[in-house]
Amino acid sequence: MLDREGFRPNVGIVLLNQRNQVFWGKRIRTHSWQFPQGGIKYGETPEQAMFRELHEEVGLKAEHVRIVARTRDWLRYEVPDHFIRRDARGHYRGQKQIWFLLQLIGHDSDMNLRATDHPEFDAWRWNEYWIPLDVVIEFKRDVYQMALTELARFLPRGTHYNRYLRSGMRPHHQDDGYERHHHARDAAGDQRNGYQSSQDKLSGAGGAAKDDPLAEGH
Repeated sequence: MLDREGFRPNVGIVLLNQRNQVFWGKRIRTHSWQFPQGGIKYGETPEQAMFRELHEEVGLKAEHVRIVARTRDWLRYEVPDHFIRRDARGHYRGQKQIWFLLQLIGHDSDMNLRATDHPEFDAWRWNEYWIPLDVVIEFKRDVYQMALTELARFLPRGTHYNRYLRSGMRPHHQDDGYERHHHARDAAGDQRNGYQSSQDKLSGAGGAAKDDPLAEGH
């Protein structure tokens, strides 16, 4: 389902924990990390699509989160031609997205990356809200920046407002000790839930659009 300009309607999800860290998922069988996102089906509202994608990709239900905010208008990104299926080139341009900011009111253990027979992620982790965007595949960076910037004013108080979006720098956070402790959780429980406990850097390679049937993954 494309609009007249060739953009496919889509939703993106920024999921917060109680420390205002955000959920990042690692695409299955790749080294690419990103926020949950997915297409809006015919007849769905953006909110209905968001809850469906939240369950399909993360295993959470409506009772596990509260909606904090959403972007006012569509945010668009174009997909480079070499990521677009040959039969879609010429009329498919990319995606237009409504982004939702959600607060997790459940528990980490409520997440289930195997909620469906076709999982999107095989690992997940919490990261700081303003993680550098050089870890995101290049053609999505502007949309991520716009979404994070627009939604940042709705963050619960206490979040650092430093915008290290395009550099490789990271702000110093007093919660670093918590993050190290959090990543040292019980290994068996982490493996069951697909929790990524390693400290390796997120990779922006790959992950073009597995959620988009008109684009090719790589």
